[in-house]
Parts: sequence; structure tokens; C-alpha cells
Amino acid sequence: MYDREQAGSQRKDDQRVLRATPVSLTAPILHYAPVDHRTSRGIGAMIGQPEIEREFEEFVNHPDFSCLAGKGVVHQLGHMVRSYPPLGTRRATIALAADLMAFTAPAASPTTLRAFVAVFPDRAPRTERAFERRLWAQLQRLHEHDCRNAIWDPGVSEDADDPMFSFSFAECAYFVVGLHAFSSRISRRFRWPALVFNPHSQFGRLRGEGRFARMQQAIREREIAVQGSLNPNLADFGERSEARQYSGREVEKDWKCPFHRT
Repeated sequence: MYDREQAGSQRKDDQRVLRATPVSLTAPILHYAPVDHRTSRGIGAMIGQPEIEREFEEFVNHPDFSCLAGKGVVHQLGHMVRSYPPLGTRRATIALAADLMAFTAPAASPTTLRAFVAVFPDRAPRTERAFERRLWAQLQRLHEHDCRNAIWDPGVSEDADDPMFSFSFAECAYFVVGLHAFSSRISRRFRWPALVFNPHSQFGRLRGEGRFARMQQAIREREIAVQGSLNPNLADFGERSEARQYSGREVEKDWKCPFHRT
């Protein structure tokens, strides 16, 4: 009886999240693949995991994708791609939490760049603001689903307004990159909504090896070549909160991150 009531409450809560943001029944046709123009309700069941993985690899390998670190992750096979129910829902959170927990375990090779890619094919938001709201709803729920005794990664701040902030799950800090078809940033226009979790520790390792600054400069040059400008939210870690960069939208100067640690 308890499980049935809990499941019913979860479904109602998920519907509330989806109704709060406009969803796309079709996605714009982008440079990498034609989009299925059937209704997005249940589309995840029609798209297989191999297709999602192939689409992501094609997206990263396309010349319009400016992040060299991301290309390196895919070339080294350091990425893990998984698909979930609609972004921001509790149904997505349960499965995502389990997979991200497993991914957080120490890598077999500490020198390999790694990234966890969570893709949400169903009920895609159709505006940048809608995607941003769903992104933060998902991160908030993911945080609330973390182990009760888990501490925040001590290398970063838990205050989303702090310049040293980074999202933490299972005691591991992540720089989160949001991708979706309606992004104003060309390099973030993926066919389906997705969150890429990049372990912060590998950025520190690249800095220690003297490779981070060169890679960062090359990425910014490529971004200007592709987009014509840098993302106005761009800042080095410690200058201002990286939360401003997660969704890809150019947020306002007085923007307040909706995330809070519980």
C-alpha cells in the first residue's frame, strides 16, 4: 500500500514539473541528424541506447563542437552515456542517482579524461529558460537523493552563489554542462536534453600538468570561430560561480541560482 501511494505521489509531482515548463513535440533539425517528428511522449522507448550513444559521439566529433576536452573524452572512450525519463522528474532521478554513484567510483586509469552523459529524450523543454528550470530541478532532486551521510566535496563550495561553487554528488564535484536543441550556443545544440557531468578533479590534474591553460585557450579560439563570440557567462573557476554556466543561457547580472543544499 505504501509503495502504491508513493508511486502515485511521484507521478503527480513529475506531471507538475512537466506542466511548469513548455515541452517540445518536435525538435529543430540541426547539423547532425534528422529529428523524429513524432510526439515526444514515449519517444525514449522508441530510441535505442546504441542510437543515443552514436548520436552523442557524432555530435562531439562534429567541427561545430568546440570543446577539445570533450573530444578527448570521447576519443579515449572515457565517457558513459545513459538515457532516462523526462529531465527534472523523480523517475529520472532514481535511475540517474544509481548510475552516477557507480560512475563516481575511482577510475581504473586516473590519467583518462572522463564524463558521464545523462540524456533525457522524452518531453524536451522548448526554450532556454524552460531547459534551465528543468536542469536545476534535476540537480536539486539529484542532491536530495544523495546518500544521507555524503559530504560535499571539500574542494569546492556548497553555496551556489560562491565563486568556488561546484555541484557535488557522492562526495565528488562536477562541472555540469547542459545540452539541448534550443540552445543559443551552437556547441551545446544536441538533439535531446542532456547533462554532462565532468569530474572537477581532472581539471586540477590538467592544471598541475601545465596543460589546462593551453587547452582552455584553444577551446575559446574554436568557440569564437564557431559562434563569433564567447559565452558571456564564461569565467575561470574562483572568479564567479560556475552555476551561471551550467544551462548555457546568458543569465542576467542579478540572476540567482535556485539550487540550495538541504
